[in-house]
Amino acid sequence: MLRRLQWAPKTIRGQITIVILLALLTVIVLGRALERWAKDDYLVPDLERIAERADTMALLMRHASPAERETLITHAEEAGWRVSLAPPSKANAFTTSSTDILGRAIEWLFPPDSPPPIGGWRTYLDGERVIAVKVDARTILILSGFPDSILTSSVLGQGSYYFVALVVLILFFFIFAIRTITEPIKRISEAAAEADIKDRGAIFAERGTVEIVALAHALNGMRNRISIMADARTRMLRGIGHDLRTPLTRLRVRAERMEEGALRESLLSDVDHIDRLIAESLNYLRNEFANEDVERVDVASILQTVCNDFADIGHSVSYSGPAKFVAACRPLSLTRAVTNLCDNGVKFAETVEVRLESCGNGFAISVADDGPGIPPALRERVFEPFFKCDPSRTDGNSGFGLGLSIVQDIAHSHRGRLKLLSRAPHGLIARIEIPGS
Repeated sequence: MLRRLQWAPKTIRGQITIVILLALLTVIVLGRALERWAKDDYLVPDLERIAERADTMALLMRHASPAERETLITHAEEAGWRVSLAPPSKANAFTTSSTDILGRAIEWLFPPDSPPPIGGWRTYLDGERVIAVKVDARTILILSGFPDSILTSSVLGQGSYYFVALVVLILFFFIFAIRTITEPIKRISEAAAEADIKDRGAIFAERGTVEIVALAHALNGMRNRISIMADARTRMLRGIGHDLRTPLTRLRVRAERMEEGALRESLLSDVDHIDRLIAESLNYLRNEFANEDVERVDVASILQTVCNDFADIGHSVSYSGPAKFVAACRPLSLTRAVTNLCDNGVKFAETVEVRLESCGNGFAISVADDGPGIPPALRERVFEPFFKCDPSRTDGNSGFGLGLSIVQDIAHSHRGRLKLLSRAPHGLIARIEIPGS
């Protein structure tokens, strides 16, 4: 609303000020119009004015003789008023509030404009609203017979402004909060959730108020700095990996020229271990999944192919699920993720089962094994690169602790997640949940 106006302030603080001023102006105009409409269409007693007339009549009677008082009472009754004179002790029977809850609430919300005499129009006698005014030390005037209604002129007058103020303030600030604050923040959060660190463009739209633009600009700058640092780290590690390959090759050649024996085998094993560590680290740093396009493919066919590849080399890896399931994903990345999970499974388990199932608009892939599993306390840490549950294991099956990290990154690139669950009676279930596009 305000952002479309060229003259509107560009800051949230200034726009709030404009909203308040517009709300006050609207309340004044609409409140007065509503009050006039209500008083014209609804015949309500003007009790404040009746109380003023009763006070005037009491003033006249104060200086009148008994005969003149009777004349005044007669004329008042001819005008439709019920007037009587009573001693001051009669006031002991008065009550000063309505007997019903709604009436009391109205009287509390809309107090009289001025202090009334002896309770004024807020006085009740035997359940009937009356107006009592002091005539002299020995007499009070009691006026009754006028309409008794919760909707009095005071209620309509003040209530019109209260109602308009409530509606206008809620409406104005609701629209302002949605358009100026809520929508930009939602837009930024959605952009952050779908952000790709490999994308160099500005993902946060820098439009809106000064504060929102500053926030988006800061987030774009922070994202660029993170991307630059990540690229620098990747280049550094790739350079280190490349530089290490040359001395490793020389060590391998020299070890292979040694005579057969335990020392030669130990050296070659260490060289192979370091070489595989470098290869797997560089493989992890490539992040091909971040740049792969999303395609609609047969996910079931991909999983069946992975299971068949493991079964062909003697592992007990099976597939269960639909024969065909077409969905949007990054096929090469998904193949790599499931392959890593199956590779982890066959290292420590006898059998591995890959299960595909529909999950809302998306799908879920579960890789279950009957191995020792992972303790619940370590299920968050295993996603850290190079973390291993059993650091003492250095055999060829232990790996370097990068498999689950890669799978988690692939799941995140699909806006999904990777969960590790227990399998009864023993084993582990790695579940990749990918939402629909």
